[in-house]
Amino acid sequence: MDKLFVAYKPPFITSNGFLKKLKWQNNQKDAGFSGILDPFAKGVLIVAFGKYTKLFRFLKKTPKTYKATLYLGAYSETLDLDKIEKVQKVDKLDLNKVKVAVKSIEGKQKQLPPKYSAKRIDGKRAYELVRKNKDFKLKESKIEVFQSKFLNYSHPFLSFEATVSEGTYIRVLGQDIAEKLGCNGALTFLERTKEGEFHFEDEKSLDPMRYLDLRENFYLGDKDLDFGPKLKLDELQYKDLGFYYIRKPENTLRIIEITEEKIKYTINGINL
Repeated sequence: MDKLFVAYKPPFITSNGFLKKLKWQNNQKDAGFSGILDPFAKGVLIVAFGKYTKLFRFLKKTPKTYKATLYLGAYSETLDLDKIEKVQKVDKLDLNKVKVAVKSIEGKQKQLPPKYSAKRIDGKRAYELVRKNKDFKLKESKIEVFQSKFLNYSHPFLSFEATVSEGTYIRVLGQDIAEKLGCNGALTFLERTKEGEFHFEDEKSLDPMRYLDLRENFYLGDKDLDFGPKLKLDELQYKDLGFYYIRKPENTLRIIEITEEKIKYTINGINL
C-alpha cells in the first residue's frame, strides 16, 4: 500500500517506536517518517507507506510550528524533563521582560545542536556517543525563527510558540529564553502542531502532488519512460539545473535531476 498521511505521536515514546506500532496496525513492512520528535514530545509526524517513503526529501515540510513550556530555574543536561538534575529558585519575573525574551529569539541565527540529539557523528547518533562518554563536537547549523509568540506565564512555567526552519531545536530556543531571563531552563512540554503544510487530520490519506516542493517539467519526446531511457536536454521543456517532477503518463510520477553532466532519474515510476 502506498500512502502518505499525518500521524499524531503521543508523548513518552520514540518516533521509531511509534512507527513500529503504525506498521503493525496497518500491516505494513515498508514505512518511514520525516522529522524525528523527541521521546517526551508529541504532535505531527509525517508518515508514508510503500513507494511514497521515497518522497520525504521533496515535500513542503517547512516552516514547522511548535508549542512548548519552559520550566524556569530547572537544569537538565538534555534541556528537557528527561534529566532534570536540580532546580534553582527564581523570583517571579516582570511579564513584559518575559515577553521581550520570547520575542528575542526571532530571526536568522546559528544554533549549536544539543549533545542529546539525533545528529549523526561518523555514523553514530550524538545521544549514543554521550551515553558512552565519548568526546565529540557538533557543528553549528544555520536556522531561522520566523515567529515566536508568548502564550502564558504561570511562574515558574513559561509557555511559548515558535515557527521555525527545518533543523531547529526548540530545546535550545528554550535555553536561550531562559538565559535572557538570567536562569537555567528546561522544557517540560513540547508539541509540534504543523510541519510545513502538514497538520493532523485523523491519519487521512493525502495526495502527494499537493505537497511536492518541486516544479513540474514536461517530457517532449516519444520514448516510453517506463524503461528509464536516457533523457536529453532538448526533450525537456525546462532546462535549468535542479530537480523536477514529470507526470507521463498522468497517473505516474517521476522525479529527475538536471545536472551539468547529465539528466538522471531520482525516482522513476510511482503510481498515483
